[in-house]
Amino acid sequence: MSRIETLAARAGSRPDPASGALAPPLQLATTFEHTPDGRLPHGFLYQRYDNPTQLETEQVLAALEGARRALLFPTGMAAGATALQALPPGSHVLLCDDSYFSFRTLAAEQFPRWGLECSIVDFTDLDAVRAALRPNTALLWAETPSNPRLKVCDIAALAAIAHGAGARLLVDGTFAPPVIQQPLALGADIVLHSATKYLGGHGDVMGGVLCFAEDGGHAAACHRLRLLGGATASPFAAWMVLRGVRTLAARMDWHCRNARRVAEFLAAHPKVAAVHYPGLPSHPQHALAAAQMRGFGGMLSFEVAGGREAALAVAARLRLFTNATSLGSTESLVEHRASIEGPGSPTPGGLLRLSVGLEHADDLVADLEQALAG
Repeated sequence: MSRIETLAARAGSRPDPASGALAPPLQLATTFEHTPDGRLPHGFLYQRYDNPTQLETEQVLAALEGARRALLFPTGMAAGATALQALPPGSHVLLCDDSYFSFRTLAAEQFPRWGLECSIVDFTDLDAVRAALRPNTALLWAETPSNPRLKVCDIAALAAIAHGAGARLLVDGTFAPPVIQQPLALGADIVLHSATKYLGGHGDVMGGVLCFAEDGGHAAACHRLRLLGGATASPFAAWMVLRGVRTLAARMDWHCRNARRVAEFLAAHPKVAAVHYPGLPSHPQHALAAAQMRGFGGMLSFEVAGGREAALAVAARLRLFTNATSLGSTESLVEHRASIEGPGSPTPGGLLRLSVGLEHADDLVADLEQALAG
């Protein structure tokens, strides 16, 4: 069996039978020929149901995650919302406390409408997770490393807890794509990625994916919801994600090396109160991250001494890091998460999140050095 780097590099690269092209073809058709009685000789009916480019991308993503099935969506939020809506009414969801703020907002605003219940728990505290279980707990929603404080939770232990309670474990692995972390191999049932980030990798496509350990009832319910709700990825977006995956291993190697260099610089700086990066030995879950990840990723956050105003001043002085939302692209980004999350944000006011890109590490360090110097 090919190693994951080879799978990624050769994604969709078999010669096209019609032309011999090595780059996968892009099929933009919205409808496909069928017989008068509705049979599908080519396997496709209508783009919203399924389309060839989306299907090929799903097969590649499933192979990278070791999944039985993958479903592509137009955004990561659409993927996550579908996984939740497919749960039976009355289900209870355990959500990790440092999960992406839009999912916390979704739970607060929409769960009552969907007949779902939610508890928010620190997933690094396994006793707290066990204590929060209810008879109707159906899903544990982990995010590791988490956004924006880069917490790392024990995937295998959480899977055992979930399965012991008759529940599933979903892992949002957006910060750690499959070339550096494979949650299904550690016992998780579902992996969620915002394909907008590292899978696409160039800041020019949006997408989301759910990868399932088993092609069972929940996966089928998610597929049905996607069909009925129209949350199908466009063929062009699917093709762009497939293109991005081909360079994923090489990009992640560079992202990881740059991020570690930046984290080590920040950890030694007198104007930095804390650095959150699992690749640092000082990170509280460093040993766990080293055990369940093949690299520590390109994301980190740090807290500026002096709090909110000092952090905003540093962000304003940065020249190479661009103040912008999102992550996982070739360029380095900085974001003051508390400002973006808005009132009620639990993120410390002095925290800046960095998406470390593919520039030279010396240039990135120099930019942070001048910004911190004031």
